[in-house]
Amino acid sequence: MLIILLLLFLIGLFIGSFLGVVSDRLPLNKTIVKGRSYCDFCKKTLNWYDLIPLLSFLILKGKCRYCKKKLPLFYPATELLTGVLFALVGFFFIPISVVTFVFYLFIISIFICIFFGDLKYGTISDKLIIAGTIVSFVFFLFFEKSVFLNHLISAVAAFIFFVAISYIFLFLTKKESMGGGDIKLSFLLGFFLGFPGIVVSLYIAFLTGAIVSIILILWKKKSFQKDSLPFGPFLIIGSLISFFLGNLIFWQTLRLLGIF
Repeated sequence: MLIILLLLFLIGLFIGSFLGVVSDRLPLNKTIVKGRSYCDFCKKTLNWYDLIPLLSFLILKGKCRYCKKKLPLFYPATELLTGVLFALVGFFFIPISVVTFVFYLFIISIFICIFFGDLKYGTISDKLIIAGTIVSFVFFLFFEKSVFLNHLISAVAAFIFFVAISYIFLFLTKKESMGGGDIKLSFLLGFFLGFPGIVVSLYIAFLTGAIVSIILILWKKKSFQKDSLPFGPFLIIGSLISFFLGNLIFWQTLRLLGIF
């Protein structure tokens, strides 16, 4: 089992290297299939030995080989997170069918791209949401028919919930509460997680978002009136926690409340 988890971690590192490119280019509507990677500072095209996941960053001490500028943690963080999440899928879900396993890894890859893309640029690519939604629809329709309706209703309910929040906030404050990307993302999250996973996911997302916002305001890093945080990363954090531990959190909460 340990060997399998290590292998998944290594595979995740290499896939994470590609996901870093996707999350960096798609929000800017750049192609992901053409053009080699280059240094953001000196624009020097990078060689293969500059692109070994995580290892190259460590060997170069986080600096560009050519201009010696300090490189952002964006790329190694993407690689490391992907490796860890791939290994966690193996830890929590093996043994499962190959189709289900590949589906989980694909959606998690979509989540990683959305997380870092929104964190860096404050926007969520429609292409990522569409790809994730289509694949989820096909997977549950053909491979998990028994829960298809649950996931479809969860997706629609999450979408309606976010639209309602957006319009209510706009009516009360004359300001937008969240971007259109967050609203569309809620549909994908509902489809992937189903019920009760989507409930746990949204609760964690709103809770962590509120806590971080309050901390930044108290530290005077953000202004309540002028600044806003991208909500997509919090939605992804909530969804990943719910994906691995959602059922446990939901039923344990009901037991603590004496409902179940």
